[in-house]
Amino acid sequence: PPRILTLEEPVLHMDHCIAFAVHGNPAPTLHWLHNGQVLRETEIIRMEFYQQGEVSEGCLLFNKPTHYNNGNYTIVATNQLGSANQTIKGHFLEKPFPAVSGLFSFRMQYAPKFLFVDSKAFSFQVSIAVGLAAFACVLLVVLFIMINKYGRRSKFGMKG
Repeated sequence: PPRILTLEEPVLHMDHCIAFAVHGNPAPTLHWLHNGQVLRETEIIRMEFYQQGEVSEGCLLFNKPTHYNNGNYTIVATNQLGSANQTIKGHFLEKPFPAVSGLFSFRMQYAPKFLFVDSKAFSFQVSIAVGLAAFACVLLVVLFIMINKYGRRSKFGMKG
């Protein structure tokens, strides 16, 4: 059955690499889990290995990993005689804003008081704004009608 010889924490070479070595005869198939879920290979995460006799050596490569890639990585080796797995913690980057809730409460603590209005005052302000907008629209319509009606008279008695 397969046996996992080594599984190392991520190190940065050209890409970040979780190095591994697996022994098995017949050669085991390898796949990875990330936090217990099957890890699909993408252009960012891929596995490269080579077979040398009964030993498979290689790397799980990460191209510019972020904090989303942090977590537990499990290699699973399986052949007809059995399977083996081993887990290692991969930590690449810290979260960019670890205390978002604290930052939000800090900003709200020093926010201007006019930002905090109750619902009755807010609905009153909205109704005032809507009323002023309606009045402005009516005034413009009346002005347009008056200009159209009285603006057609020829000036100085000339007919054009």
